[in-house]
Amino acid sequence: MNEKQKTIKQAVTVTGVGLHTGKNVHLTIHPAPENTGIRFWRSDLGDEAFVEADANLVVDTSRGTTIEKEGMRIATVEHVLAALTGNGIDNATIEVDCPETPILDGSSKIYVEAIEKAGTVEQEAFKNYFEVREPIRFYHEEKDCEIIALPSDQFRVTCMIDYESKVLGHQYATMNSTSEFNEEIAKCRTFVFLHELEYLLNQNLIRGGDLSNAIVFVDKPVSQQELDRLAGVFNKPTVAVRQEGILNNLELAFPNEPARHKLLDVMGDLTLAGKPIKGHIIATKPGHASNVLFAKQIKKHIRIQLEQEQIPVYDPDATPLYDINEIKRMLPHRPPFLLVDKVIEVTDSSVVAVKNVSMNEPFFIGHFPDEPLMPGVLQIEAMAQAGGILVLSTVDDPGNYNTYFLKIDNVRFKQKVVPGDTLVFKLTLISPVRRGICHMKGVAYVGRKVVLEAELMAQISKK
Repeated sequence: MNEKQKTIKQAVTVTGVGLHTGKNVHLTIHPAPENTGIRFWRSDLGDEAFVEADANLVVDTSRGTTIEKEGMRIATVEHVLAALTGNGIDNATIEVDCPETPILDGSSKIYVEAIEKAGTVEQEAFKNYFEVREPIRFYHEEKDCEIIALPSDQFRVTCMIDYESKVLGHQYATMNSTSEFNEEIAKCRTFVFLHELEYLLNQNLIRGGDLSNAIVFVDKPVSQQELDRLAGVFNKPTVAVRQEGILNNLELAFPNEPARHKLLDVMGDLTLAGKPIKGHIIATKPGHASNVLFAKQIKKHIRIQLEQEQIPVYDPDATPLYDINEIKRMLPHRPPFLLVDKVIEVTDSSVVAVKNVSMNEPFFIGHFPDEPLMPGVLQIEAMAQAGGILVLSTVDDPGNYNTYFLKIDNVRFKQKVVPGDTLVFKLTLISPVRRGICHMKGVAYVGRKVVLEAELMAQISKK
């Protein structure tokens, strides 16, 4: 069943303190038009200070995920992104007036509450999923992290962690569908070991930190003097270590809350891949650096999948839209310079045509006779003839027009074309036809391989 894209019904604002700057932050989630995707807006830097939620814009993953574009930086984006993904939001603009989002309670809970308050609305366009069709495996040796994506009819995440510590060893968490996110995952807070907390304090970081926005694990003996110092830093009357090795600042929402929070982080970071995912993500020892690298790998698969979906399907048994005799009535060319054998599809914006390459072609006599290759200039000419059919199909009497080249740009030859190959050309309008001028992007395939790409501009005129 085709699902529609979603955005929020109305803008909603969350306020809090930035974890590292200690500044008050106003974060507003705005509705966005369909096919916009998710982007951030640094409103303190101007009306056009937008930064897309894109893994390729990640510049830091040390204490959260930070994105930056043209000097505009936003830190700790993962919790709000997880909330949007967990609630099926495809399009939103996230306004912040500071270089980081508010840390809030260290989870996605308050963001989810804001989204629920605003409500969601379906849009006209269908969701554009990345569907995992075969296993995708990733191993980050530096972090000893493995992430696998397996085919699934919905987005599922399984997360396993192991810090090899008596207070935080092996844990496991799973989310079988995003319908579980708000109740089972969103409220799970970030966590830190006491020795990491001490380091961050000594580096004058986490100026907006508070013992209420992180679970603090204590994996080594700590003196009362140090506990008293922490109490003073975080403005608490007292701080103590509970028997299970956790500071007494809060109660766990779930026994495996750390694993669930890591699952939350995986969701937020994979939002940076740019598409909702249909697949089962299995992450072992994940972290922001590994998550982002995997998101980049997903982006590569998205691009490959998109390219494959653009490959026209050629059925040699199907009746062509235009056979050779109809093509001769449209184009002025004749053998040996008529280089299109049939046209199998014409739409308002594209054409698909076929050229069967035979050893009987006259150009093979002199063009690399010991290793016959179709000349590149003739491949472009064949592509241009296919494009001519596209533009001529817009007039009532195509036989009374000639087509002339105006410009050729960005030509790339990618594979040899040899006798026996079947060239399939697909040309798509870059801009609408105006005053008989046609600007097209052309791609030529042999099988599923791209052999030629080019941008062509031509004009038709009456004879």
